[in-house]
Amino acid sequence: MNAPELYDYRALRPGNVTGPAYRHVLLLLYWPVYGLLFWGVERLWPVGGYTPVQCALDGLIPFNEWFFLPYLFWFLYLVGAVAYTFFFDVPAFRRLMVFIMVTYTVTIGIYLLWPTCQQLRPDTFPRDNLLTRAVRAFYKFDTNTNVCPSIHVLGAVAVSAAAWDAPRFRKVLWQAAFTVMTALICLSTLFIKQHSVLDVLAALPLCALGRFAACRAFPRRGPQSP
Repeated sequence: MNAPELYDYRALRPGNVTGPAYRHVLLLLYWPVYGLLFWGVERLWPVGGYTPVQCALDGLIPFNEWFFLPYLFWFLYLVGAVAYTFFFDVPAFRRLMVFIMVTYTVTIGIYLLWPTCQQLRPDTFPRDNLLTRAVRAFYKFDTNTNVCPSIHVLGAVAVSAAAWDAPRFRKVLWQAAFTVMTALICLSTLFIKQHSVLDVLAALPLCALGRFAACRAFPRRGPQSP
């Protein structure tokens, strides 16, 4: 199956961005809105106390710095999926953005109503190498608050769903590759002690909700749909 043709944005103008051909571009406005919401709930929202999220299974998962690589790759994974579908597969882009908008917005609401934290980060690392130093630096950058459900899991599953939508990636090997990558990203949140197993499990029903909303808003019309 051939990849879809490059979407032509040369005729895009402020005056026609709300027209049928280009109104999907407005979905990109969600990203700065989400950024402000997340920053606000992290930095401005007054919190009397955070609820620690942890379960017995977390203690059985050892810290492993190699999982920091798929954890970081998540950022490229998500940006790449948004960029690819935006230019090459607008129907998949619409569903991807609805998935993101629904799940991320609900998650921000949960963070506001139920502030959570995790206390799983090791005080000392079992090894001293480039990756453990990178994780230590990352811990200083990223807080251990507002963790349940995991946005990393939501974003990774959103990318997998978009890949299954895009005609170019509907071959078994591509779908297997995206599924494995998404699984590695979800596992990475546990092995670098950024999230609890409960954070991952809590994200799964939201993923189902996001997928339902995306397909309800923009139904799939088969492999050859424009």
